[in-house]
Amino acid sequence: MSEPKKHSLFEDLQAIFTGALAVAVGVLFLKTAGLLTGGTTGLAILLHYSTGINFGLTLFCVNLPFYILAVKRMGWRFTLKTLFAVFLVSSMTELIPLWLQIEAIDPVFASVGGGLLVGIGLLIVFRHKASLGGFNVLALYIQDRYGIAVGKTQMALDVSIVVAGLWLIPPWLLVVSVAGAVVLNFVITVNHKPGRYTGF
Repeated sequence: MSEPKKHSLFEDLQAIFTGALAVAVGVLFLKTAGLLTGGTTGLAILLHYSTGINFGLTLFCVNLPFYILAVKRMGWRFTLKTLFAVFLVSSMTELIPLWLQIEAIDPVFASVGGGLLVGIGLLIVFRHKASLGGFNVLALYIQDRYGIAVGKTQMALDVSIVVAGLWLIPPWLLVVSVAGAVVLNFVITVNHKPGRYTGF
């Protein structure tokens, strides 16, 4: 059996761009419906809702502490690609509303559709040895170190973040938000299993 070839720089860049675009559109669905999500994206949405601070800038900043772990445990190549991915998502979440205006979206559809889009985007980024920072870095490290699937760790962290937003949104929207987090992590758990696919 021949050894897998390394991803070229072009393959990495197009994948990270594609994944970031999918995540940004998914986040737009969630924000338009007034929903929450998990991870540092969810944390940034919480801060955005409660303070009005620019979402893209907040998303970039809340990820900064996790880059130390990324450098120490995952290496500079992974960290630089992750920085690029987070920069793209942060930028796209601010720019896409200039080109795409969604006047109304059903919360359940936004939860499922947004969760699927974010999950697909993360999956693409993961398979090119990068992440969207924050809890993604931690979950990938735990998988590499202890063999615990990324989706399981991510789901536990994501649901915790969503539940923390109880004081910001009505309970029924919180339930819908949790469903979206479950959908997101279902995509990752089913499609990103240790040993099944390895990006180089």
